[in-house]
Amino acid sequence: MPYPAALADALRGELDLDGTGRLLDVGCGPGSLTHLLAPLFAAVIGVDADADMVRVAARGGAANERFVRLRAAELPGGLGTFDVITVAQSLHWFASEEIAGTLHAMLAPDGALVHVGATTHEGDGNVPHDEITALVKRWLGSEKRAGQGFRTWEGQDPRDVIDRGAFGNRREVEIPRNETFERSEDDIVASVFSLSTAAPHLFGDRVHEFEAELRALLRGRGPFHERPRDITLTLWNPDDNKAS
Repeated sequence: MPYPAALADALRGELDLDGTGRLLDVGCGPGSLTHLLAPLFAAVIGVDADADMVRVAARGGAANERFVRLRAAELPGGLGTFDVITVAQSLHWFASEEIAGTLHAMLAPDGALVHVGATTHEGDGNVPHDEITALVKRWLGSEKRAGQGFRTWEGQDPRDVIDRGAFGNRREVEIPRNETFERSEDDIVASVFSLSTAAPHLFGDRVHEFEAELRALLRGRGPFHERPRDITLTLWNPDDNKAS
């Protein structure tokens, strides 16, 4: 499901964005957030570890957008400094104090790091997410996959890692969502494959068998409707005292 225009409006107001400056979107995926925020900046770079995600993002990018295949651990990657750095639904995969320090070093002195707390792949409605999760686990196992490896997250809030890093002045902005989306079978299948934990390459040459099972699970149970969950923006400014 798309990010709402209200998200861009909220960031514009919070950070006084006026179409100048540079944005870095870390873990950009297919560019959904990057595209939305691009008009607020003069130059935008999205980075993601997945080559297919980068390819899709670049296909829909505007003239001021550039997309680079890069893991968070490989930053700064010669990309320079930025006025705003955004991280959305990928933060829990790479949150560490080391990466927080790297992001701090890549920010302009009066810049801001922004976490977009949202779950655009699922919301509240009649989509059988529990059954879909069980199906993915049956195929891939109970440990969540990330790339070619595994990532175990203990349930802690990854934003706390940023707090322990070189950032301060944490504040939150709530963006309520009241709209409801009709979701087709194709929409739901695409949302499953968009997750790093269920990316098509993880299924190898049996990906079509998995998709057939997923579609069989969904078939005849629509129409599907879903209301996206509210979004929480968490913003930090560089804390020079912590960095020193």
